[in-house]
Amino acid sequence: MATITLKGNEIHTSGTLPSTGDKLNNFELVATDLSTKTLTDFSGSKLVLNIYPSIDTGTCATSTRKFNELATSMENTKVLCISRDLPFAQSRFCGAEGLENVVMLSDFKSGKFGADNGLQITDGPLANLNSRCIIVLDENGTILHTEQVNETVDEPNYDAALAAL
Repeated sequence: MATITLKGNEIHTSGTLPSTGDKLNNFELVATDLSTKTLTDFSGSKLVLNIYPSIDTGTCATSTRKFNELATSMENTKVLCISRDLPFAQSRFCGAEGLENVVMLSDFKSGKFGADNGLQITDGPLANLNSRCIIVLDENGTILHTEQVNETVDEPNYDAALAAL
């Protein structure tokens, strides 16, 4: 279990992030077209997993915009933005913002992605949502970098994520 904060108030996650050097377990998440996407669908590309509680919060929206901008200069890299939001909300946000360089994926059906990777929030007002994390993978699904953002309202370290690529 990791201890993080939400506006200075302590909350907890279901575990700890996977370790650098390990393989990320395959997953099933829902895309905005309601298709199911797995880690295997992205094999051969480096991945930046931008994971957060909800696209409808300021920091989550900011990180999605920032990674959308950064994705244009990342060679052979896809940015997957993962939350428990409904795919409809994710699609609406990207459409309204004109974001086309990120892949929005939802963990709404079971929360299994968050639970399996130790990043599901277990208590407090955001219980059952995913905590703000970054996981960077190489082309083979090996974890190169992880970041559990300590204060939920803070943005992730974009430079560290890019440096891991």
